[in-house]
Amino acid sequence: MYDWIVIGGGITGISLSYELQKAGLSTLLIEQHSQLQGASSLGYGGIPYWSGTTALTRQLGEEGIARQRELSDELGMDTEFRDIDLLLTLEPDADPDLVMANYANCAVAPQLLNPQEAVECEPLLNIDGIGGALKFKHSHINLNCFVAAHSQNFQRLGGKIAYAKVQQFLKDGDRIKGVETSVGTYKSDHVVVCAGGMSRALLKDSGIKVKVYFTHAEAIDTEPVDLQLRAMVMPANSTRNQLEEATNDVDSDEVWEQAGIELVKPAVDAGAIQYCDRRIRFGQLSRVLTDFDAVIDPHQSEAAIRSAVAKVLPQIADLKGKWRNCLVAFSRDRLPLVGGMQDYPNLHLFTGFTSPTVFVPALSKRFAANATGDRDPILPLLSPNRFKFPD
Repeated sequence: MYDWIVIGGGITGISLSYELQKAGLSTLLIEQHSQLQGASSLGYGGIPYWSGTTALTRQLGEEGIARQRELSDELGMDTEFRDIDLLLTLEPDADPDLVMANYANCAVAPQLLNPQEAVECEPLLNIDGIGGALKFKHSHINLNCFVAAHSQNFQRLGGKIAYAKVQQFLKDGDRIKGVETSVGTYKSDHVVVCAGGMSRALLKDSGIKVKVYFTHAEAIDTEPVDLQLRAMVMPANSTRNQLEEATNDVDSDEVWEQAGIELVKPAVDAGAIQYCDRRIRFGQLSRVLTDFDAVIDPHQSEAAIRSAVAKVLPQIADLKGKWRNCLVAFSRDRLPLVGGMQDYPNLHLFTGFTSPTVFVPALSKRFAANATGDRDPILPLLSPNRFKFPD
């Protein structure tokens, strides 16, 4: 019998498990794969702490970056945290003033660069393929290192990990008393779902509805290369954000219960990041398909990614690499779903993070403190119960 069962071992689940165990709560982490398969295995790892536009997101941005800066020392393992320039590229025909206006409310203002200045900052950029760039002071971690460091310390503190597939939640009236998995049954006082893009399907299998959604994200990973990418590069006009916002026009969640529906057309956000070991990840293609296990043509996707990236970073677009894909969770208001479910108060969500590298470290710590009796004023603002289903 555990105090907490955490489902999902990516950045959200492992961070929360570590904080719960550190707070003195016996915790079991259940993860389906011994090698990460979800968004934590394919995310760029950028930390957009500058992007807060409200009092809430600005506060969490400050707390999140402060936490990221101290984690390598606290954990005794390197998360490969570093400060790095972020260049958000403009289309050649973009209106710079209009683009700048879209970032006017950010906690930290960007610097507008013309094409020549952008190329001086990042020589691999194609000067003819951009209309300039917005430059932000940014930070970055290696998500694999983040997860590994937390996992080792979680277990050092006495936390347990079970590699298994959760098959159903064990209900007892309005409470969840545990989970049934492919390797056995586990019981606990509380269960928290940190399964990212799989959260919706996981809960649906037990007849539990939740307003969390997902995109299919695709990118290409290279082996270590001699080429040097100085900055993290992404577009200023993110199509992924537009895809997520477009799904808000759907009147009902019923469409998400139907298989084989493409809610909006796929799109590529042309960008790249180079890791400390000189590997490069570039992409990213995003799709909004209602099937979590939709079959995607990797050759078609890879061609689309390379074509888009070639306009901005042509030398990177030609690099040999492996196509990969995963699910990325999101909510209707771009804030995560954190807290107990209305129908099952001891079943919690910790998912739907659009910017997990910023929000997860801060909210994991707050969640654990709240679980030990230190009531948190922010968590109720993120409750999954802010979204209602019709009776």
